Amino acid sequence: MDQELTTHNPQPTTSEHYAIIVAGGSGSRMQSALPKQFLLLNGLPVLMHTMQAFYNSQPQPQLILALPESYHTYWRQLCTDHEFALPYLLVSGGDSRFQSVKNALSLVPANSLVAVHDAVRPLISTAIIENAYILAAAYGAVVVAVKSRDSVRRSANGKTQSLLRDEIYLVQTPQTFKAGLLKNAYERPYDESFTDDASVAEKAGHAISIVEGSYQNFKITFPEDISIAELLMK
Repeated sequence: MDQELTTHNPQPTTSEHYAIIVAGGSGSRMQSALPKQFLLLNGLPVLMHTMQAFYNSQPQPQLILALPESYHTYWRQLCTDHEFALPYLLVSGGDSRFQSVKNALSLVPANSLVAVHDAVRPLISTAIIENAYILAAAYGAVVVAVKSRDSVRRSANGKTQSLLRDEIYLVQTPQTFKAGLLKNAYERPYDESFTDDASVAEKAGHAISIVEGSYQNFKITFPEDISIAELLMK
């Protein structure tokens, strides 16, 4: 595994709070050859907005960026071009999100709190970040989520069934944990049921609590999402 502390104003790695920013996405659904975390949003790459949000939060967590090794040089050049000088640790992303997070967790002390966040959710608020850390300290494992605004149906075996909308939550990130809990959970072999970090922790027997999120904390996925994000930021 490749890992390093950047030379941009490095800070000590003894923080009680850590944030793993997972940047492994491609540009396929954006109809772009450039991965979506590097696309410009109000003049800065999406990823920089995301990292800035965590750095500006009150815990000011130690940032860990999980990025495919093939993009390390390109990312460093972007940092130079945009004079982006936040301190962070850089690790190579794996072949899957599961492996990328596991690589990053090797840098996180077991007695700390750790948030895992999608690089392409740049509109996350500092208030939500801070609340997630507080509740993770109390309950061990929390996810940011919002209630579904639409009616929901479940499809199985050729039949559909209406579900109670008030019982349905749409899960976002960050997903925040006592680090020892998440590190132990990630010692399990990969399973196809692992869709996010909460599912890994849940498989290990841990209860998951919910932190109220925001509908603005959406994932940059399609071309129109950049325009929507720019409007919301203004």
